[in-house]
Parts: sequence; structure tokens; C-alpha cells
Amino acid sequence: MTFNTLLRTSESGWTILVRLLVGLVVFLPEGIQKLIFADALGAGRFTKIGIPFPEMMGPFVGVVEAVCGALIILGLLTRLAAVPLIVIMIVALVSTKLPILLGHDVGMFHLGDIKRLGFWSMMHEARADLTMLLGCIYLLIVGAGRWSLDARLAG
Repeated sequence: MTFNTLLRTSESGWTILVRLLVGLVVFLPEGIQKLIFADALGAGRFTKIGIPFPEMMGPFVGVVEAVCGALIILGLLTRLAAVPLIVIMIVALVSTKLPILLGHDVGMFHLGDIKRLGFWSMMHEARADLTMLLGCIYLLIVGAGRWSLDARLAG
């Protein structure tokens, strides 16, 4: 695969709406917040969930979310930026939503203080995670769209 193939996209310019949803609404601000509010949203939260090495993983995930979110907003290296975000969303679903579905801790991941358990509770709690996962998969498949830096660089 050539670099030009990675950037090429034939999708409508309106793909920018998915890019703004994924990058501007979620990942850029969430990444920044993981760094600013580390106790509540970064390392502190990762400790409660059971993520290994939370003091390292909290800031790492925050930086990845912020940088990849910014790249997606710009439509620059969009397919590459989507890959780590897909991984982050899969880890989020397994570590925080699977315990809700099953009603108990899953390996190192802790259930936490959830009042309702089971499928419908998990679906309620996972709606944003699933939306972001599907948005990132979409961008991985189709690219950034015509109104992007990727499209300009690909010519």
C-alpha cells in the first residue's frame, strides 16, 4: 500500500460530519480531560477499572486520544489515526461494559458501582463507546472525505 493510497478518498465532503463527531465532540476533548483531570478521568479512573500501569496508561491514552482526535478533525492521516482509537474503544468496551453485561468482574477489570446489570444496562452504558467505535471503523474504511487534508495531499 502506497502513502497516496492511504490518503485517497472518494467519499463525499460530508464525511466531515463523522470526523467532527469522532474528533471534535469526543476524542480531542476526552484526551485533554484525561490529562487535566487525571484523578477522575485518567490514571485515577484507570486504577478503579483495573487497567494495568494506570499512571503510565492514563496519560498515554490521553495523548493518543487528543493527537488522533486532532488529526481526524483536520482529515490528516485519518485512516492511521482511526486505528489506535479503535483499539482504545475495544479496550473500553471490554474493560467497562463487559462486566456490566456479565454482572461481575472480568479478569482484571472491575464492575464498579453500577446499579443495573445485564444486556440493556450494558447497551445504555455502551452507546457512546459503540458510536465512536463505528465512527472510527467508518473513517478507517472510507477515509477523510473530499473536504480534508488527506484529499488535498492525495491530489
